[in-house]
Amino acid sequence: MKLLYDVIVVGAGHAGCEAAAASANMGAKTLLITADMTKFGQMSCNPAVGGIAKGQIVREIDALGGYMGIVTDKSSIQFRMLNKSKGPAMWSPRSQSDRMKFSEEWRKMLENTDNLSFWQDMVTGLIVEENTVKGVVTAMNVKFYSKTVILTNGTFLNGLMHVGVNKLEGGRVSEPASKFLSDSIAELNIPVHRMKTGTPARIDGRTINFTVLSEQKGDEIISTFSFLPNTKSALKQRSCYMTYSNIDSHNILKTGFKFSPLFTGVIKGVGPRYCPSIEDKLVTFSERDSHLLFLEPEGEETIEYYINGFSSSLPLETQYEALKKIKGLENLEIFRPGYAIEYDYFDPTYLFHSLESKVISNLFFAGQVNGTTGYEEAAAQGLMAGINAALKIQSKPAFILQRDQAYIGVLIDDLVTKGVDEPYRMFTSRAEYRILLRQDNADERLTELSFNIGLASKERLGLVKEKYNSIYELIKYFSNTSASPEMFNEMLLSKNSSLLKQKVKLKSIVLRPEISVFDIIEILENNKIFLEIDIERKIEILESVEILIKYEGYIEREKENADKLKKMENLFIPQNFDYLKIDSLSTEARQKLNKIKPQSIGQASRIPGVSPSDINVILVFMGR
Repeated sequence: MKLLYDVIVVGAGHAGCEAAAASANMGAKTLLITADMTKFGQMSCNPAVGGIAKGQIVREIDALGGYMGIVTDKSSIQFRMLNKSKGPAMWSPRSQSDRMKFSEEWRKMLENTDNLSFWQDMVTGLIVEENTVKGVVTAMNVKFYSKTVILTNGTFLNGLMHVGVNKLEGGRVSEPASKFLSDSIAELNIPVHRMKTGTPARIDGRTINFTVLSEQKGDEIISTFSFLPNTKSALKQRSCYMTYSNIDSHNILKTGFKFSPLFTGVIKGVGPRYCPSIEDKLVTFSERDSHLLFLEPEGEETIEYYINGFSSSLPLETQYEALKKIKGLENLEIFRPGYAIEYDYFDPTYLFHSLESKVISNLFFAGQVNGTTGYEEAAAQGLMAGINAALKIQSKPAFILQRDQAYIGVLIDDLVTKGVDEPYRMFTSRAEYRILLRQDNADERLTELSFNIGLASKERLGLVKEKYNSIYELIKYFSNTSASPEMFNEMLLSKNSSLLKQKVKLKSIVLRPEISVFDIIEILENNKIFLEIDIERKIEILESVEILIKYEGYIEREKENADKLKKMENLFIPQNFDYLKIDSLSTEARQKLNKIKPQSIGQASRIPGVSPSDINVILVFMGR
């Protein structure tokens, strides 16, 4: 057996799979250690990927050369582009996945990745010498040595599941918790805290009365997350269904509050504000008589359904009886109850932007161990940790994405700069530059950057250049080609748009809010550039053309704002800067700056408790 590696990744959830793939694809000899090799990329909660802001993250992962988008596409049983009624900065792709096939696809991808080995075992401790990680020790007492280690343990670190008064140790239902690794990390002076998340019951689709429920189908034109060709799902597409909780179900749920570990104080960890349990909703939104619930199929053929919106840690009987009071679920049978799970996480402000520990060299953290929630947030961190671990052993600079470059940059900067006091979830509102960070242009923003560090392939970069050459050539065509009144007035009249009185450029027609580029697509029938575009990419390219024409002014203004603020990001602060000696800083600013050790004035300005006057003081001391 080979016991010496460049990178060891601990855990094969969404973060671990991306980390292992990234480091291996960059040439690092990588070992992925997991307790169960049948559950790569397991969907522990809902069987879906993407959504508001999360969909943008998945497209960024794909643009960088990660695997989540490809795996999602191949296992998709429903695709929807959310928020199409809003501006393109808010469009977010979302896909229901076949949960079993999702994990199978991950295993296929990883087993066909060069430089990647596997070991089924549980890591119980780290090998650390002189504040540098040297490897790991497993439950089988095997010692693996490596130049870097990436921890992606998810909810398994001292995981404790709750169903009413019943408690069960585990990282996921029917899977054991990791009980010793947290203790060994705490001994390294890395703060360990507790968080809580949860999941709803899984129900038997044969006992659901779908005829009384509202059906939610996917998009007619099935799209994909990946920018690569030939990733579209071949699986049967399935619908989701909507129903509502009601007063009767609420009254039953309330009878279980006295047994709820959430309300009795048994659960100490902080839960996710933006994905509350049903009992949380009844307390927080006590004025509401109902809450929307989604019934989501777990796979292409399975009868199992996930009930989105009904996460709970109430007693089994309470959950079951309350569910049977809901429209369409009167004859319900369930496969297993919902539960809450508490787990350990580590303070992310003890990390550099590379996700390497500030305390222990060559040790990286990614995923829920950094206080986040969600498959997409975890996968993004895993990808970046894998990239930076590979770069570290090559003695190359870390790969850091800025806030104006990617949602991934926003995510990581928020974690290491602001820390967390509840499970972190990405929203479009967290990004200052969301017009720049659209889901449609992730490849333009990121693929060349990834290619330059050795991850994205030459073929992928070639596809991006070909795509954007077509886009900008078509924009040039719209800018230079004139339209006569007789060509478009009939169509403009039908759109309640003002008529043309003289020739205008096609671009000015597309600029009208009531007109879409698809309304005048016939004028492209003889355009050479358009005719040469692959038929499956025509819609994608025309959407990008329309966005860049209609939102040109907003995009340029946002670029200008980003460029102004970049000056602060490029004012670097020496890491030995002693904030505690600067009396003119506020006490809170001194303490937080000294803890986080920001790398730039820009980062320092985003630390909660650091005021503009504190920033001015630092600039004066730096001679600025």
